[in-house]
Parts: sequence; C-alpha cells; structure tokens
Amino acid sequence: MSFLFIVIVFTVIMALAFDVINGFHDAANSIATVVSTRVLSPRQAVLWAAFFNFVAMFFFAPKVADTISKIVVITGKEPAYVYVVLAGLIGAIVWDLLTWWWGLPTSSSHAIIGGFVGAGIAHKGFSAIHWKKVLVTAEYIPLAPLMGFVLGFLVMTLVFRLFKKWKPASVDRFFRVGQLFSAALYSLGHGGNDAQKTMGIIVALLVAGGIFGPEVKLSLTDPRTLWIILSCQAAMAVGTACGGWRIVKTMGMKITKLKPVGGFCAESGGAATLFLATHFGVPVSTTHTITGSIIGVGSTTSFSTIRWGVARNIVWAWFLTIPAAALVSMLCLWAFKLFIPGL
Repeated sequence: MSFLFIVIVFTVIMALAFDVINGFHDAANSIATVVSTRVLSPRQAVLWAAFFNFVAMFFFAPKVADTISKIVVITGKEPAYVYVVLAGLIGAIVWDLLTWWWGLPTSSSHAIIGGFVGAGIAHKGFSAIHWKKVLVTAEYIPLAPLMGFVLGFLVMTLVFRLFKKWKPASVDRFFRVGQLFSAALYSLGHGGNDAQKTMGIIVALLVAGGIFGPEVKLSLTDPRTLWIILSCQAAMAVGTACGGWRIVKTMGMKITKLKPVGGFCAESGGAATLFLATHFGVPVSTTHTITGSIIGVGSTTSFSTIRWGVARNIVWAWFLTIPAAALVSMLCLWAFKLFIPGL
C-alpha cells in the first residue's frame, strides 16, 4: 500500500468529517425557525431535518458536485493535487469550527471554496484555479440572501392577504402544521446543495490520485460513484442530527422574533432559492439564504423588528470566510511542502 493511497484514504475520511461538521454547523439553517416557533422540540426537529437531508439525493442531479470538483484545475492523475485537496479541507474545517464556537452562521460552502482557492494558489499560482467556477459562486454571495429576502417577503405578504380574515389562533394552528412541510422542503434543499459539495471534493481527490479519470460523472446507477453519494448524504444527515445549538439560537431567536406563519414563509422562500440554485449547479450558501429569508419575513411588519447588530456581525463573517479559509489552506500547503519531498 503506497503512502499516496494512505493520504487519499485519510483525505476521504477528512472530507466526510467536513460533511458532518457542515451538517451540525448548518443544522440551524434547517431547524432554527421550527424550533424557535416551538412547532417541534430540538430533538424532533434535527431528526426531521436529517431525514430529508439524506433523501435529497433522489431529488437533485449532482450538478453542484460537478462545479466544486472543477474549482481547482485537475486534468488527470496529478499526485501533488491530493495534498492541495487535503490542505483545502483543513482550511475549511478550521474556519467552520472557529465560527461554530463563536456562534456565527458562516457559510461552509464558501469555506471550502476559499480553502480550495488558497491551496491551489499556494501550489501553482492563479493558473491553478478555474476562475469562472469561483466567480459564479461569488456572484451568489449577495444574490442568495437577496433572493431569500425577496421570496420570504413576497410569501409573507401573500399569506397576509390570503389569511387576513382568519383569527390569529386559527392561523397559528394552520401554520404549525404547514411549518413541518416547509422545514422538510428547506432540509431537502440544504441536503441537495451542501452534501454535493463534499461529493465534489472527493471526486477531485480521486481524479488527482488517478483512481478516476477526469470524465467521471456521479450517478446513483454507477457502482463506482454510488458509495460517494450515499456516504456524503449520510454524513450530512448525521451532522444535522447532532445539531448546532449555538447557531440555532442566533438564527432562530436573535435576528427577529418569528411565529409559525413567519417560520413557514422564511423556510418556503429559502427552499425555493435553494431548489433553483441546485438545479443550475450553483453552490450557494444555505446560511445566507435562510438569513435573507428570515429578514425578509421580519421586514413585512417593520424594519425595527430586525436586530441589525446581529445581522451586521453575520454579514462580516460571510465576507471574511473565503479569505480566512484560503489563508489557513495556504499555510497548510506550505507546511506540506516543507515536510514532503518533491511536492
């Protein structure tokens, strides 16, 4: 068994660990509103979300995975790029764990992209990066929360009009049930978009290691890639089931106070945004999306109900994520080069 093969196996394990961390880091995206409105208990909510995270593989083609696997230019067997992938993962994991500890809902998507970009540049300069793929993702840094905001606002406005003659208690009972469905839809979108990012990491790794050719495509019907899809969706579900209560508190309780009807509208607007992005193969931030939706819902009553100080801290964390993860990944790759001859 060669040393390179051991590194590949270790990196696959690290990628799945990142998927688990992604799950509990982003669990708040799926369950914050349904917990804060007390429709489900925290334990019930994470199990509900975890189930729909897992079954998302049956609803979405792996277009996001294809985008992620091509961020770093790997044209065939290039063993050095195995270490680039590993360094990128370490950068993303370190930043995710730091922001989880601080209770900031940053983007795991942007952390892995920043990690890949930083490690690629540290290895071979700017030519190592497929910049069109990066720029598409970068465009959605402002677009994803804006789409979530607009859709959350529109859905909430429509609901106000449709249910304006209902008694508040009846509206509350109706949307307590409705929020179960909206949380399920959002969890599908979360599992569909985020789990595919780890699939893309593993594909890039295996192409660099010469196990796959660059033309490989993920498919549930291909025995060579089925294990990648199953393991990534399962890791995401396990991470979500573990929860991330620090971020749940920020997302569901600190930004604005939500009732079941507001939770339903925020999740519906967020789910619609994720479904569109995943369909077009864009790796968006589920964190950005649901934050924008929650703010959009809150703003239908009054902008004064939004705690803008909390929102401002979240936005700062968003824009710091890519450069911070890139810096950690660069340092990792430079460390590898010191200790691994010929890298």
